[in-house]
Amino acid sequence: MSKQVLFIQGGGNDGYDADARLVDSLQQALGVPYSIRYPRLQTDESLPDFGWLRQIGDELEKLSDEGILVAHSLGAALLLRYLSENKLSTKAYGVFLLATPFWTGQEDWVQGLTLQADFAQCLPPASRFFFYHCRDDEEVPFDHLTTYRKKLPTAMFREIDRGGHQFENSLDVVAQDIKGQSN
Repeated sequence: MSKQVLFIQGGGNDGYDADARLVDSLQQALGVPYSIRYPRLQTDESLPDFGWLRQIGDELEKLSDEGILVAHSLGAALLLRYLSENKLSTKAYGVFLLATPFWTGQEDWVQGLTLQADFAQCLPPASRFFFYHCRDDEEVPFDHLTTYRKKLPTAMFREIDRGGHQFENSLDVVAQDIKGQSN
């Protein structure tokens, strides 16, 4: 029986296509016992969260039993927000978040993306959280990882020296952690 992985894409006009290479890398590193579902999220710029929270919820509902959640960039931030504001009907083996922005500020466009002040206490208690960030990420500053480390001290944090925002399209380190969690 294959293990389910749900991969949530990053944002931007080419986010889905750019992250498809990450999905390919992860599938290759995980191998046959894992099956990755990679839905294309539609962006509605008239909504504060771009309409992604509802779509993420819909995708999570499609998981049968237990799943593995992986998300990149904007998708990672919104998956974290969804998990902190909603109850999952299934258990997540682990939540693996790549280059996750920590949104702050008073601008209108940021309000639909920010986490609640107590988000860390509202996350599913049975799920393990892993954060990955490359020091040379030019899209999401590396210090966002430091912010998450302060807010979620029980999570695992992987600092990667180089790889940029797209991790040089190699998610071997993520695959190793997934295999360690789901065995």
